[in-house]
Amino acid sequence: MKAETPKTFDPKIWEQKIYQQWESSGGFKPAIDKKKRPYTIIMPPPNAYDKLHIGHALFVTLEDIMVRYHRLRGEPTLWLPGADHAATASQIFYEKKLRQEGKSRHDLGRERFNDELMQFMLEQRNTMEDQLRRLGASCDWTRKKFTLDEDVSQAVVYTFKKMYNEGLIYRGKRVINWSPKSQTGLSDLEVVHKEVEGELTSIRYPIKGGGEIVVATTRPETMLGDTAVAVHPRDKRYKDIIGKVVVLPLMGREIPVIGDEAVDIKFGTGAVKITPAHDPNDFEMGQRHNLEEVEVIDKNIKITKAGGKYAGMKAAEARDKIIEDLDKLGLIAGRKKFVHSVPHSERTGEPVEQLLSEQWFVKIEPLAKPAIEAVKKGKIKMIPKRFEKVYFNWMENIRDWNISRQLWWGHRIPVYYLESDRSKFAVAFDVQEAEKELGGKVVQDEDTLDTWFSSGLWPFTTLGWPEKTEDFKYFYPTTVMETGHEIIFFWVARMIMLGLYCTGEAPFELVYFNGIVRDKENQKISRSKGNIIDPMEMVEKYGADALRMGMMMGTAAGQDTHVDEDKIRAYRNFANKIWNAARFINIKSPDAKDVTDIKLGAEDKKMLDEFSGVAKDITKLMDKYDIGQAGDKLYQYFWHRFCDECIEEAKLRLEDDKTKDSTGAALNYILKNSLKLLHPFVPFVTEAVWQTLYQEEGLLLTQKWPAS
Repeated sequence: MKAETPKTFDPKIWEQKIYQQWESSGGFKPAIDKKKRPYTIIMPPPNAYDKLHIGHALFVTLEDIMVRYHRLRGEPTLWLPGADHAATASQIFYEKKLRQEGKSRHDLGRERFNDELMQFMLEQRNTMEDQLRRLGASCDWTRKKFTLDEDVSQAVVYTFKKMYNEGLIYRGKRVINWSPKSQTGLSDLEVVHKEVEGELTSIRYPIKGGGEIVVATTRPETMLGDTAVAVHPRDKRYKDIIGKVVVLPLMGREIPVIGDEAVDIKFGTGAVKITPAHDPNDFEMGQRHNLEEVEVIDKNIKITKAGGKYAGMKAAEARDKIIEDLDKLGLIAGRKKFVHSVPHSERTGEPVEQLLSEQWFVKIEPLAKPAIEAVKKGKIKMIPKRFEKVYFNWMENIRDWNISRQLWWGHRIPVYYLESDRSKFAVAFDVQEAEKELGGKVVQDEDTLDTWFSSGLWPFTTLGWPEKTEDFKYFYPTTVMETGHEIIFFWVARMIMLGLYCTGEAPFELVYFNGIVRDKENQKISRSKGNIIDPMEMVEKYGADALRMGMMMGTAAGQDTHVDEDKIRAYRNFANKIWNAARFINIKSPDAKDVTDIKLGAEDKKMLDEFSGVAKDITKLMDKYDIGQAGDKLYQYFWHRFCDECIEEAKLRLEDDKTKDSTGAALNYILKNSLKLLHPFVPFVTEAVWQTLYQEEGLLLTQKWPAS
């Protein structure tokens, strides 16, 4: 006889005990079976230093549903967990911590700073991993990775060296996005453009020999570094001026008037000042016309010595003084309010400066072409499909990737310079290799690599690449990459480009995009808005199953998810409904027979046929990754059809000696198989019921999905 089910389901009693049973059983660890095709998800690695937020709860829920479903389908299923060193964010965070202690990273020195931060990260990672467990993440902890693990770091150096040797990584002086607060360069993807109300100033540039040309600018301070004035070659207003020389106001430097197709005839006066050292478009134009690059703003956003009498001023202060001086000379042709797009650091929120800097770059075009083809030819599918258009638009207009970061924390660029002659350098795995190649003492490049460089290698370095490990040979290419659509360019595109380049194969078959988590007022959940929902607090109050249902219900791929505490609280009742339904069936039919061993009545056959149809529909929806719809259909069936109608209608049959065995067998069959269907969505309560009623059959975690 089955044990009597306790009257209530208490998540606090069951959840941690159940998770320990799952993990210790080895049920999360797939066996390599070459007769079967694996199902693989490499976890998007959370930042190791930080606790999980509600966005993490969304991805954990979605990915755990996917892997539990495929595990129940009998597929060797690997969900590989990991953590990210998150270079910029981690260094900013830890430096803030040091400042609170009255210290700076310079007090510690680079080596000690990195050692302390590593220790801090490893301690925090343990907390983060425990939080993943609290959410029910059924990942294979025996294979967990960190982006700074020794083997991953070696793979990063291997890739850098390979790309450098093949001409895909180069060192060059180009205009980059510079973050004054972080004191580091940023890639284009780390910059957001915001509409800002500024001022458009029109300035008269005297033409040598007589006449003038008027240029319009939102940044008068950069005129100190102008090396040309440009017009469109087909602009009739200026056809006779191209090739002439103008005298740069305030500086007295003679600069040419050039014609270039990139000039927008409709902007301002149709004539623009060209400052190659402080604007990426001007830099490209300067390269075409062999213009000088005059740097007039430094990394602290002050005017350099090249700025003449304005040297040492802050750029904003210099702007006002320059306008004042131009006005005194009668060279201001007009000023008006002007709303324009200004680049800002996504992380710090400050306006970025565009400075000329020697950095390391990845030549993107050769990598982008095969990455575009992989999606066009269907080697990689995207859900929803509409994101393919977004992907193509960006990939077809991509620029070379600045991978240098002026940070201490992260993968240090594996370039070593000969100490006696810095013009000579080697790309090497370590100092010894570099010194052997260069024949003398060396110093390593001070910069670190953009975090997204190592993250772009994540789907295969986690499996042991570049070594041909058993894991790499069996689990790569992976099956699904589930992630937020807001990092399609930051991460997804780079994983595709680097995966194809490094391994010759697309890194995954499918990209499933989730949306942004919003509150019931449709506001994005964020600290700044004060509407944070702490997932651990919700688990503590209502249980992980309630949080997971609250995250998943009503959502669809690529669409934003709406969550609030009331919604989560409501789904706690669903866990209790499952528990109470199981308790009722156990009490009324504790010795239920198998449906194949008994003659079934018409009502019970009908009930079983209906369940079979539901199981078939759920399977179809799961195979199409309609996870929210599958969860909703299952919720509606189990609560409103099975509990509210089928069980109620069966109560009289359970009291009749002629029908009680048939009805008990049918109800037990539906309950047992409903637990399997429900398990990916609400794993804790379903496992708790299973262990209470069917413990002799082992863990629900490793059962078989109902045949459909």
